[in-house]
Amino acid sequence: MESQVAQAPTLPLQRWTAGTLRKAWRFSRRNPVGAVSFALVVLLVVVAVLGDFISPHDPNTIYKGMRLADPGTVSPDGKPLILGGDELGRDFFARVILGARVSLFVSLSAIVVGTLVGATLGIMSGYIGGQFDLYTQRWMDGQQAIPTLVLALVIMVVLSGGQASLTNVVLAIGLVLVPRTNRIVRSSVLSTKENVYVEAARSIGASAKRIMFRHILPNVTAPILIIISVELGSAILIEASLSFLGFGVPAEVPSWGAMLSSSGRQYMLQEPRLLWAPGVALSLTVMAFNLAGDTLRDVWDPRLRGSV
Repeated sequence: MESQVAQAPTLPLQRWTAGTLRKAWRFSRRNPVGAVSFALVVLLVVVAVLGDFISPHDPNTIYKGMRLADPGTVSPDGKPLILGGDELGRDFFARVILGARVSLFVSLSAIVVGTLVGATLGIMSGYIGGQFDLYTQRWMDGQQAIPTLVLALVIMVVLSGGQASLTNVVLAIGLVLVPRTNRIVRSSVLSTKENVYVEAARSIGASAKRIMFRHILPNVTAPILIIISVELGSAILIEASLSFLGFGVPAEVPSWGAMLSSSGRQYMLQEPRLLWAPGVALSLTVMAFNLAGDTLRDVWDPRLRGSV
């Protein structure tokens, strides 16, 4: 009797697990590319979170005699350098692993900034209309007329005179991503605000603020989530480009773009591993997020296919 009582609570969990696995299997069969991309995204998150446990060394520790050491060389502390040493004698594997954390943190933080600003302006622009909408859209037109990387560089210079700063990188990338979010959200609001429930809220005297953020915002959540998933890859690529040019994160912070610029470019013929390791990591990450975003877009709202 006691064993039956103890086992009963596990049945709902078992059914939920089995159902989830079946759904995941059906999704993988229908969208094999999407399934692989999601697996890569999960792997990136795991590496970013558990990087300190995966890497055997501190990424900023310089080991004497380990400059450009071959892969597998044992460091003075008795642990192997899996990808060898970089141009200063640091564990290159540790820096590549920790680079995932930097890319994920910067991209997610920038997406939060870009989504908050872009979605807020998009909702207000679509609902209020008039002069506010006109001036806001002309601002978006002017910003989109400037190449993305050039605009990010300009914002970096304005914010800090070109000095490396993690906060400024996040703000620069986030502001660059505002126009696309604004456009998509505004177009969704223009169709949503004509619905009956919005007219009903307006007729009972609800304020514009209440209508925008209580009645309209929940109905444009799907486009916002799709934009976030698609823009993550772009944010990672912009951060890597800024770091490659020397305007990204501080030098002591491991960044794939900075690795490609310093050790990768300088020793591409002598030590090609210093080029391909961060290059492959960056390429796979951007590809995974782009494919995952495309999959979510097609699943959640096929009408947006090709618009983001």
